[in-house]
Amino acid sequence: MAFRSVFDLGAIRSEFENAGINTNFIPLIWKFVLQNPNCELNEVPSLPSIAYPLLTSKFKISTSTVDSVVESIDNVTTKLLVKLQNGAYVETVIMRYDSRLGILGGKPRPGGPRATLCVSSQVGCKMGCTFCATGSMGFKNNLSSGEIVEQLVHASRLCQIRNVVFMGMGEPLNNYNSVVEAVRIMTGFPFQISPKRVTVSTVGIIHAINKLWGDLPSVNLAVSLHAPIQDLRCQIMPAARAFPLEKLMNSLLEYQKNRRYLLSILCLMG
Repeated sequence: MAFRSVFDLGAIRSEFENAGINTNFIPLIWKFVLQNPNCELNEVPSLPSIAYPLLTSKFKISTSTVDSVVESIDNVTTKLLVKLQNGAYVETVIMRYDSRLGILGGKPRPGGPRATLCVSSQVGCKMGCTFCATGSMGFKNNLSSGEIVEQLVHASRLCQIRNVVFMGMGEPLNNYNSVVEAVRIMTGFPFQISPKRVTVSTVGIIHAINKLWGDLPSVNLAVSLHAPIQDLRCQIMPAARAFPLEKLMNSLLEYQKNRRYLLSILCLMG
């Protein structure tokens, strides 16, 4: 039997509700396992007795494992190869920078060392972008919200993560429900990453963009156009035929009207 990640909020909430267990215990479970990475679920203190057999029979603290960790020569990036429960692999990358570098208003910048985590949302991708190694794999499967959050858990054991970007393997908005749930977990207790420090990247899935501002109103959106002309976009990304540039831009204009923050539009020309 496949176990679910304890960070799969929808699954654990449903099981608790069906068993009559207060769902307010869920963030407390997460806090304990984050603070005690080698613990077992039956060691989480102060839960109702009925919760322990439910947890141990259906959930794992982590359904994924870190297969390898590769540091860049300059120690700026760390790539984690994560093995999922189904045997597939995804990558998640820690990117470090120092916000004090450079000059702001004639004075040194405030701040200090920061770390951004680039997470994957799918195994493979169905967008078929010609320049993308993940796109050449084809689409294999979506990650659950727990499998996405586990990438943050693994990375957090190496350094403190300040920002999260959904720019790893897969098209995040093609795995909409899991991505939204994962962001809500990351920005809630006990992770408490500011929504302003989370960026969801997309190649322009129009119907999902139209929902995103309502579901995640404070996160950042980055859109990769690949090219400013529809015909050229379709050459680079065949799936762009389903998302005409004119309709996409109208969607982005409407998105911008409904939120306070700027969105990023990336145009990659060869």
